[in-house]
Amino acid sequence: MYDPAQLRTFLAVAQTLSFTAAARRLGVRQSTVSQHVRRLEDATGRQLFTRDTHRVDLTVDGEAMLGFARTILEAHERASTFFTGTRLRGRLRFGASEDFVLTRLPEILQSFRRDHPEVELELTVELSGTLHQQLAAGRLDLVLAKRRTGDTHGELVWQDEMVWIGAPRLRIDPDRPVPLILFPPPAITRARALEVLEEQGRSWRVACTSGSLSGLIAAAHAGLGVMAHSRGLVPPGLAPVAAREGLPELGDVDFVLLHGRHRGGVQQAADALSAAILAGGDRLIRPRGGIGAISARDRA
Repeated sequence: MYDPAQLRTFLAVAQTLSFTAAARRLGVRQSTVSQHVRRLEDATGRQLFTRDTHRVDLTVDGEAMLGFARTILEAHERASTFFTGTRLRGRLRFGASEDFVLTRLPEILQSFRRDHPEVELELTVELSGTLHQQLAAGRLDLVLAKRRTGDTHGELVWQDEMVWIGAPRLRIDPDRPVPLILFPPPAITRARALEVLEEQGRSWRVACTSGSLSGLIAAAHAGLGVMAHSRGLVPPGLAPVAAREGLPELGDVDFVLLHGRHRGGVQQAADALSAAILAGGDRLIRPRGGIGAISARDRA
């Protein structure tokens, strides 16, 4: 009843909230994306998106379809693997940025390991900037991280607004430097925060620096300052800073998958994990409680 190609297109639109971005991700024309969505809506008899010239949003039925689409595609992949007899093997070095320690990425990785038990998955959790460096140095095979401003490489998983966040009752004194909670260099959010403050001519000071997201969250909960963060990944207990505080806009941030120079048979394993992340990408922007859902096995 439901075409896997149409379901993949639906997920791409749902995760990027853009028909154009979904077309780029899938390598097809925008008209093909529109056609797939229309046919899926015809098959369900429900409207899955509300859209105009400026915005795309999921309807209530579209939200429900997210779970069904993932389940159908996962079952399709397992059946395909079983009947073709294809068994992936090898050591896959996967890097994920600190942004994902509170998300449901572990569930995606768990499903991947269940479906491909002979793949030795090695996880590195680091800053996005560091992961970019390690990928370029050939020390990682696949990376899920933020993309630097102006960069175009990588496969877009989703685009999100970057906002200032802090403790709910935090107030910023306009006559004093902005207290910042920052990742260390070469963090992409650090660079963006300092850039927009400098452009505004706003003075700032470093209130906390930590390479761990849990450390930054603890500092924010303590009311030490504000941090730049993806709106879709705001940790529990923190909130976007009100516009009345006068902080400059941070713009959008892209989360992308980047492939390295694959060794031997690792290409298929990297492609399979990439497909699993793209299929479940909407889970990544819905934080869940508890710090440390992912721990860094390797920070080399």
